[in-house]
Amino acid sequence: MTAVATDVVDVILRDGTTLRLRPPRREDTDELLDFFGTLSQRSMYLRFHGFARLGPELVEQLLDPNWIDRGALLGTFLEDGRERVVAVANYERLRDPAVAEAAFAVADAYQRRGIGTRLVEQLAELAGRHGIERIVAEVLADNRDMLGVFEAIGFELTRELAGGEIEIEFPIALTERYEERVDERDHVAVTASLRPFFEPRSVVVIGVSRRRGSIGGELFRNILEADFAGAAYPVNREGSAVAGVRAYSAIADVPEDVDLAVICVPAAGVLEAAREALEKGVRALVVISAGFAETGREGAERQDQLLALVRSHGARLIGPNCLGISVASPNLNATFAGRAASPGNIGFSSQSGALGLALLEAAVTRGLGLSAFVSIGNKADVSTNDLLEWWEDDPATEAILLYVESFGNPRRFGRLARRVARRKPILALKSGTSASGQRAASSHTAALAGSEAAVNALFRQAGVIRAGSLEELIDTVGLLSSQPRLSGRSVGILTNAGGLGILCADSCEAVGLELPPLSGETVAALRSVLPAEASVANPVDMLGGATAETYSALVPHLVADPRVAAVIVLFVPAVSATADEVAEAVQRAARAAGADKPILAVIMSSEGIPKALRGSPDVAAFAYPESAARALGRAAERADWLRRPHGAIPVIEGIDHEGAHAVIERSLVRADDAWLEPDDARKLLLAYGVPLVPELVAGSADEAAAAARELGFPAVVKTAAPGAHKTETGGIALGLLDEAAVRDAVDRIGCPVIVQPMISGGAELLAGIVQDPVFGPLVAFGPGGVYAELIGDATFRMAPLTDIDAEEMVCEGKAGRLVAGFRGSPAASVSALTDLVHRLARLGEDLPAVAELDLNPVLALPDGCSVVDARIRVRSPQPVVRTKTW
Repeated sequence: MTAVATDVVDVILRDGTTLRLRPPRREDTDELLDFFGTLSQRSMYLRFHGFARLGPELVEQLLDPNWIDRGALLGTFLEDGRERVVAVANYERLRDPAVAEAAFAVADAYQRRGIGTRLVEQLAELAGRHGIERIVAEVLADNRDMLGVFEAIGFELTRELAGGEIEIEFPIALTERYEERVDERDHVAVTASLRPFFEPRSVVVIGVSRRRGSIGGELFRNILEADFAGAAYPVNREGSAVAGVRAYSAIADVPEDVDLAVICVPAAGVLEAAREALEKGVRALVVISAGFAETGREGAERQDQLLALVRSHGARLIGPNCLGISVASPNLNATFAGRAASPGNIGFSSQSGALGLALLEAAVTRGLGLSAFVSIGNKADVSTNDLLEWWEDDPATEAILLYVESFGNPRRFGRLARRVARRKPILALKSGTSASGQRAASSHTAALAGSEAAVNALFRQAGVIRAGSLEELIDTVGLLSSQPRLSGRSVGILTNAGGLGILCADSCEAVGLELPPLSGETVAALRSVLPAEASVANPVDMLGGATAETYSALVPHLVADPRVAAVIVLFVPAVSATADEVAEAVQRAARAAGADKPILAVIMSSEGIPKALRGSPDVAAFAYPESAARALGRAAERADWLRRPHGAIPVIEGIDHEGAHAVIERSLVRADDAWLEPDDARKLLLAYGVPLVPELVAGSADEAAAAARELGFPAVVKTAAPGAHKTETGGIALGLLDEAAVRDAVDRIGCPVIVQPMISGGAELLAGIVQDPVFGPLVAFGPGGVYAELIGDATFRMAPLTDIDAEEMVCEGKAGRLVAGFRGSPAASVSALTDLVHRLARLGEDLPAVAELDLNPVLALPDGCSVVDARIRVRSPQPVVRTKTW
């Protein structure tokens, strides 16, 4: 076992501050002695079970940990320009190499902030990386604080009392219960850390010019014009007043405590401005300035320095290179946007300032209001994940809008979004292509994955609605933020133009919506109002003579029909009514109906959406029928996801972890990137219980003939060359009926070869794994055989898979049709196929060195499934280094 370097990491505490953790170095001896020297007598007694002698030997065992025999972490804050140790945790491996003893201590002044819990979390993770499976701790019976830490952390504890001490032992394997506890702690801490951004009592803008048109000056004026509920102070080098407000030459001169500082100085001056703000006690910084990671290596180094400075003070940062933040409740508009959004119920996060401006403009035009807008820019610290934590409990936010260009921690995003989306709709527009799109597609699975498969899998599993365009994003959020949840996929359409109704009906059916016949009661009510020439089928065509009163009379009948779950109202201007008149009539009718069904209106006009329907809480307005149908289709997707069971991650039995790791380690010794030999690939798959067709490897024609006799005819002979595409290269011969045919095949293909019995019947499917460098293991399932890439339609999911995820993969799409029995073929075993994809998901999580795994074809049979061919590529995994642990 070799030591793995441990980098600095940051954790977030219960009160919202951040704490830096790092291994203790030899030069930390004096600082550690100071730390132990400042502990109270009781704290020293509880930590060492007696009064330890203060001296270098006390800290020697903590310094320069090798992580094999011993590991240690320091928790540090920056105070008065000096890094101060406020907590220490360490472990020592015992005789049983799977067990380590751990202990920790926290400075008295910093206790009850969650530091001990975070230390144990990180120490356990590091111990697990180095082969430790269980941790023990000896705790004095009256040390309630330490006992409370171990009990609250989420591991399954066992306790044994002996001689006034309690021995605690717990396995450190990650469990669902443990991750839930960590998520709960993160939620409390992140929410606390973001409060100064969303509920500031005072704001300082640093770098405010009196000149109109400057970013700092316009941003400060936006704060004043929004009538911010707190105090706002400009800071500039000259101390010159801005917009009639007294300015200060330094933030230190501001006469009160500052919650939020917005920095607008050139990039070269940002570090100094941030340092002065942090020394003032500011815990929330927004850096508008560009010139950081977006500009190259030098900018990235500057950004790293900025983040390290912010974290060392326990603070949070939005940006750099961002547009700013606006929040409705305190009337804060700390952005340099030309127009401010109206107050509303949509929380909006944008990674792009320019697109953020475009979305703000579109929201204003459509009358959509925002509870908050956050431009996260380079997201050096505060990210989409953090904002989801805040908006989850924010009563002012009822829908969440995201513009995303990249993911820093997609697995955490998935867990968060899945939780939040159960309460509030999340809509996302994702641009750009991930790094996975540039990898070499050496296997069918990798070729099918493409650049967007991981994003689609992430959003689908998390319940995030992915819009295909800016227009669709605005349309859908307008619907979901104002209308009740859709209860089904049936739609009733009311129109004054038959062609428009048909166009809308076609658009609805294209997104999976249905137009059922209306009930007899509804038809009778419609006929009592409409002329005989009108059509009371669905769509209902009132004809061109329909007036505003006609709409007002008929909308409630359609809304009340039990056969429809939503109503779309269409209008083309005619001599009998104006767009404004009809808009007002539809608005009144919807309000009077008071139904718990979505009501959508397309009132076509040269003036755009009529004023009466902009931002209406009763009707969602659209410019075109296709737009309304697409948005309603997205709402139906969300409703389907909400009805979907949560699912559970099953326990997979019968895995030989040691055997699997041995195969990987042996292969990586030979090469950092290589396809496994057939024998090793078989051993790896059998270690995970993957069902395989019997096979033998032969080094000559005689051996192949003997193997075929043993396995039975008809036989299959194929090349044993690692990673070969057998069909494409002619490296396979099927249905060989005798030894002569086997020998001929060997002569053509070349040795070594694999010999298998010919298995017939069953649907040919593909299953596989791709390790995405950002998203981790993706599991694939789809049609297989020689047409895998031609037919396509493979589905992808991020590991781990719930039972619901696996069932959807197996039963949906073209693969699902094959599994169900296509054109008279017998149905295949769904349970066997879901078990297979679960085992692949577990393999991908356990073994990140498995870069690509291709099972093609997988024969799906009524009584099980069997893998006919397997190709596995292994590659030394690149560690993902994240300073941010939440």
